[in-house]
Amino acid sequence: MNSNDNLDKEILNEIQWTFPLVREPFTDIAKKFSISTEELKERLVKLKHSGVLRQLSAIFDTRKLGYSSSLVAMQIEPDKLEYVAQQVNRHPGVSHNYEREHEFNLWFTLAVPPGSNLEEELEKFSKLQGIKKVRMLPTLKLFKIGVKLDMVDDKKHDVKPSEDKKKITDVKFEPTEEDKEFIRQLQKDMQIVDRPFLTAAKNLGITEEQVFEKLQYYEKIGVMRRFAAILRHREAGFTANGMIVWKVPEERITEVGEKLGAFPQVSHCYQRPVYKDWPYNVFSMIHCKSLDEASEMTTQIQKQINVDEYKILFSSREFKKTRVEYFVEHEFELEEKISA
Repeated sequence: MNSNDNLDKEILNEIQWTFPLVREPFTDIAKKFSISTEELKERLVKLKHSGVLRQLSAIFDTRKLGYSSSLVAMQIEPDKLEYVAQQVNRHPGVSHNYEREHEFNLWFTLAVPPGSNLEEELEKFSKLQGIKKVRMLPTLKLFKIGVKLDMVDDKKHDVKPSEDKKKITDVKFEPTEEDKEFIRQLQKDMQIVDRPFLTAAKNLGITEEQVFEKLQYYEKIGVMRRFAAILRHREAGFTANGMIVWKVPEERITEVGEKLGAFPQVSHCYQRPVYKDWPYNVFSMIHCKSLDEASEMTTQIQKQINVDEYKILFSSREFKKTRVEYFVEHEFELEEKISA
């Protein structure tokens, strides 16, 4: 990415925060920046080609769709780490997979569709050589989820809990076949064309306005978290991705989790279970441009939430980072012959 092009950064900030659900969204966005629609589209195409802009699409809520998911921590013998990571990556429900600097050195997320058993899917990895420990860390309570990388340095927020929690209408959602097909279409990466919603509308046999109405309804009830751009952290310059894990007294978990979730710099915050060898019950993610910046930010956060026991686990290697494709099921089995 051209570090001198502040307009690209402003555009990326804008489309991570909000994306207009209208027939010609790129025209609306271009007007905000006083440029032509053609120039905006050219910039976005270049940002895609450079790898900074990963995807423009609807971002759905895994649990609202009936999927079961969990963060999984594994302790792997160092000489088997790449081999195990590659096998784990083959599972279609694995979206993120990282090496982290800890005794538990492989961390990944696993999601399975309605009717599948999460523990049974995880058990399929047990035959792999080199796994010493496995810890399932499902979400017990969600405080925040939503990555927004601030690309404009001089627009950085103060490190303080200043964000309001998004309000959603709590409605039980059981996806029909029509819903599933809608989700299959709208989770796809958007084309950079004048009327980008037209293809999905035609495939679904509905109008663009009906597409927008359903997206807005899904957002209102929390099925869609937002429609927005997703960036590749490292290509965007955010190379220090830190998972801060906190050992919070039981009676303070909700208070601390909600406060952490209000920090603009925190993209994810969850309560997760503890084990004898893993006492940390609240997880928060930050994305910074250097390890020093991440350490300083963590110190500022720690002073405001007043939790003394914590660790920052940095991702040292990214083995996989993609989106789970909802309602596009594939059976997963390990290769018959396992060889390290």
